[in-house]
Amino acid sequence: MKRTGGKLRILLAVGIILLAGCAGAVPGDQTSTEPDTGGDTANGTVEVHYINVGQSVSTLVVGPEGETMLVDTGHYNDDGEYVLRYLQRHDISRIDHLVTSHNDADHIGGNAAVIEYYETEADGIGAVYDPGIAASTQTYGEYLDAVEEHDVTLYETREGDALSFGEVDVDVLGPPEPYLEDEARNENSIVLKLTHGETSFLLSGDAEDDQEAYLIDTYGTQLRSTVLKAGHHGSSSSSSEPFLDAVQPRAVVVSSAYDSQYGHPHEEVLQRLADRSVPAYWTATHGDVVLVSDGSGVSVQTQRDAPTDPLAIRDADPIEPGTSGDVVERARLGGAPTEGDTDGDVGTDGETDDGAEENETASTEPGAALEVAAINADAEGDDRENLNDEYVVFENTGEDPIDLSGWTVEDEAGRSYEFPQGFTLEAGATVTLRTGSGTDTDTELYWGSGSPVWNNDGDRVILSNDDGDRVIEVSYE
Repeated sequence: MKRTGGKLRILLAVGIILLAGCAGAVPGDQTSTEPDTGGDTANGTVEVHYINVGQSVSTLVVGPEGETMLVDTGHYNDDGEYVLRYLQRHDISRIDHLVTSHNDADHIGGNAAVIEYYETEADGIGAVYDPGIAASTQTYGEYLDAVEEHDVTLYETREGDALSFGEVDVDVLGPPEPYLEDEARNENSIVLKLTHGETSFLLSGDAEDDQEAYLIDTYGTQLRSTVLKAGHHGSSSSSSEPFLDAVQPRAVVVSSAYDSQYGHPHEEVLQRLADRSVPAYWTATHGDVVLVSDGSGVSVQTQRDAPTDPLAIRDADPIEPGTSGDVVERARLGGAPTEGDTDGDVGTDGETDDGAEENETASTEPGAALEVAAINADAEGDDRENLNDEYVVFENTGEDPIDLSGWTVEDEAGRSYEFPQGFTLEAGATVTLRTGSGTDTDTELYWGSGSPVWNNDGDRVILSNDDGDRVIEVSYE
């Protein structure tokens, strides 16, 4: 980002900030309108950590060369404790970019503590980025005091700026000039799009209907991103149908408390996601959510294995903010299988039931005699109204029965079905796994999903045994 002004001057006496602007490349100035595009093949990996901070949000980004960006710092009621603890556990010794999406106290709660710690006990803060709309709260005052005390560079950040982040493109899509909605803080959030190779992440702060409408009108298909952080903690005032249709995310991350006093995430938002078959990862049940992009695909890793069907995410138990523990890969969005997966280049040519070309298939022991015999991803009529016409057929081509008790079927987004205990597929027999509900038999099983599972335009069928070993992987497009 080109910095055309000097250090931000803070006039606390009158509560006014005189802001030095940043000039940069026009965000979204790209020739491609295809989803998830980012130019040349990327080098290295980018990690995007959605930290479990309860009814708040904090996102850590680590670039291929170790560059760091922290977007928001959690709620004022914990004074940055959860965020600092997470950063320390992950050996983050410096914050190159501290981005304040907007100055509500549930987003800047740890700003002062993070600045204090990194400026006195670690390797410092490179710069702070702020949309420039003040708040009359003690939390905001403490944040500005910390900036002034430690002489940290603070920039007003607006649409058109592009933060320098190594090999990763970071475009600032908001807030615009002039501000929207009479300078309402939510509607003037700093909105960032991070692009690494063919993958991208959209961080929309607390942008609501007005800012989302502005983004759609201004950028259109350039909003398309692999992963979207749900605006305003999953509030129905954000993640509108037009916005979701413009972004076309492969997955959505929601950051809010399990027992949110606001009811986040709202059922309207979850229904919108379900209608589009978009899996939801909720920090309240999945814990910390870490997305790792190699430039061609994104590995989705969470602390807990919890439902991702938007209409079922509340079926899991909560995980408390600040809970330590490693994350485990649950799904992969696009790209080749990660290390340890079956070799996606091994396969046979063929066609699925719905005419989609099968482009990957691989199998390993045990259960090598088990095959995917058919995939019908495109149900007749409205998929949502005819869920049982969406199905996958498995066939035992061997000479011995296969006990499938506890085996799991997953799609590429990580939605999972577990075979019932005692279910055995006899030699030469087939079983059809239908998406909707019904009574299980020896030849038909029912996922019980309230929305479509298999994407009509391409997906991956992953079968794992009861030890979690991947046995079959079939992709279609």
